[in-house]
Parts: sequence; structure tokens; C-alpha cells
Amino acid sequence: MIEIKIFNRWSTKEIKVKDLGLEKYISLQPVFVPKSGGRFSEQQFYKSKMNIVERLITKLMVPGHRGKKHVLSSGRTVGKYSTNYKTVKKTFEKIESLTKKNPVEVLIGAIENAARREEIASYQVGGIIVRRAVITSPQRRVDVVLKNIVQAAYRKSFGKKENIVDALTNEIIAAYNNDRSKSDSIKEKERSEREAEGAR
Repeated sequence: MIEIKIFNRWSTKEIKVKDLGLEKYISLQPVFVPKSGGRFSEQQFYKSKMNIVERLITKLMVPGHRGKKHVLSSGRTVGKYSTNYKTVKKTFEKIESLTKKNPVEVLIGAIENAARREEIASYQVGGIIVRRAVITSPQRRVDVVLKNIVQAAYRKSFGKKENIVDALTNEIIAAYNNDRSKSDSIKEKERSEREAEGAR
């Protein structure tokens, strides 16, 4: 029987999610083409059933959402799944050539390292707004870390000499190595957890 591999190149059979909190929320279901066409969208928590590579591709569709910058910078990436599909494929090829490891495994390691565990929730009590540290749900941990990885890569490549493939490759590898000096997503996680610690 033929083994199904991501992009028909990389197997997910031997990959294990080490963070037990994220295990149920990162799908490594093998697929030839990571594109479900919205078939899970009517189910609750449907994102957990989508392959993690497909979730990365869909996050690349709208990398903005940071204030007014979103209006200025995200227009060129939306609407072309095939463009983002090729970007992620080239990124995986580059990760493989640089690390000599399965790029899906490197992505999973990056997600585990850069996923925040705590954050701040604000709510109103009488006339004042109270900020309180809360534990981040596993579904949100995966959502936010994918957004942070993509936004970091987009910031480093928008209007710069570095292209999106190189920026995304460097960000994923730096997050996998837990290198806060090179990874914006690791910096963001540490900032969020430090802020939460101060609000306890």
C-alpha cells in the first residue's frame, strides 16, 4: 500500500507531538494535498481536524490584522491558495536542505516552543477594567502561534530584500531552536507570559 505524504514528499508517520496539551489540536493526518475545501467548517472545533500544514497555508492568506497595517499590506496575498501553497512547499524544501530534518517535524517543534501558555484577559468590574492572568486554551495556543509565525515572516519580508520564503524559513527554524534573538514569535510568547505573570 502506498504511504500518503505531505506534498507527496514528507511523511508524518513518525512525528509525535511532545506537548500533551496540544496533541489533540494538531492534526498530522496524512494528505497528498493539504486543502480540505472547508469540509470540516460546520463542525465545532473543526480546525483541529485540518492538517496543520493546511492551517499554516490558510494563515498566510491574511497575515495582517495588526491595526491599520492590515489595510496597507495584506491585499497582495489573499485569494490565491495556489500562491501560498507554493510558498509553503518552497519553505519546507529550504527547511529540509538547511536542517536535514523532516520540515513537518520542524514546524511542530516551532509551534510547541512558541505557543503561549498564559495571557491577559481584561474584564470590567463596576467602573474599572481589571486585567487578569488566564491560562490559554489549547485551540487558541495553536491559532495564535501560527498567526505570530506568519506575521513575523511577513513583517521581515514586506518591502525588504528578503522574500517571504526565506523569512518564513528563518522564523520557523529560529522558533524550532527556541532562539529568541532571531524569532519574533518566541519574543511575543515571552512578552505575553511576562505580562500575565505581572497581573497575577
